[in-house]
Amino acid sequence: MPNAIIVVIWDKKLRMKYPKKLTLIAGPCAIEDDEMPFIIGREVKEICDRLGIDYIFKGSYRKANRSRLDSFTGIGDDLALRILANVGKELGVETITDVHESYEPEKVAKFVDNLQIPAFLCRQTELLIAAGKTGCGVNIKKGQFLSPEAMIFPLEKVLSTGNEKVWLCERGTTFGYSDLIVDATSIFRMKNLNAPVIMDCTHAVQKPNKTEGVTGGDPDLIEAITLSAVATGADGLFMEVHPTPHSAKSDPHTMLQLDKLEGILTKCVALHKTLRDLN
Repeated sequence: MPNAIIVVIWDKKLRMKYPKKLTLIAGPCAIEDDEMPFIIGREVKEICDRLGIDYIFKGSYRKANRSRLDSFTGIGDDLALRILANVGKELGVETITDVHESYEPEKVAKFVDNLQIPAFLCRQTELLIAAGKTGCGVNIKKGQFLSPEAMIFPLEKVLSTGNEKVWLCERGTTFGYSDLIVDATSIFRMKNLNAPVIMDCTHAVQKPNKTEGVTGGDPDLIEAITLSAVATGADGLFMEVHPTPHSAKSDPHTMLQLDKLEGILTKCVALHKTLRDLN
């Protein structure tokens, strides 16, 4: 049952908690030039402003976790970080990027507002503590190999630095060798750890470990996963978007085509309002 969303009936004693306002973390997978981040950022910001969604621009300044040696990893750290800083300044939005090793957060925090911990690195103590010490917001992606409850330990590592601006991010769970599943109970269970929870709606449709060394995916499932996340109380959504995903230099098979974003978010806002009113 690849990329399935598990449907459950909630115990009546438990109560779903819906945020007052949705947050969207969105942008290209990677900073691949000095033009595309602004094209994407401007359009996404306009959509979020119309719909009343808080927007954080995302772009990886470096792709350090590629399968193949010859995969695109970036345009240069300093250039990419300057572009990120300029996007935030020009658009008037917060920004976020990934960090992979414990020496990175101190430098990267000078250019962005928030740091993201990749799923495979969510147990790296020195990385988590270094990110926490910057004072930036820290978005910790749940490892594909972890239960929702096990995310208490990465959360505690960042909180130990005195930094309380921590989010947890669901992105699917390993299913066999080359697929992921999304458990609709995961958001609810992680919110019980008293941290805001973000749903990574695009990486959750990945089909990893392809023999050609390029991660596959099924972007047709992004809308279903997104609406499920809103229904189960997600505080925010994470989406990698691109005008022409097939031409992107990183994750071309999982990014959402930019012109499909507004339709999905419009449904999300309507669903979120209905659920909050009923709650």
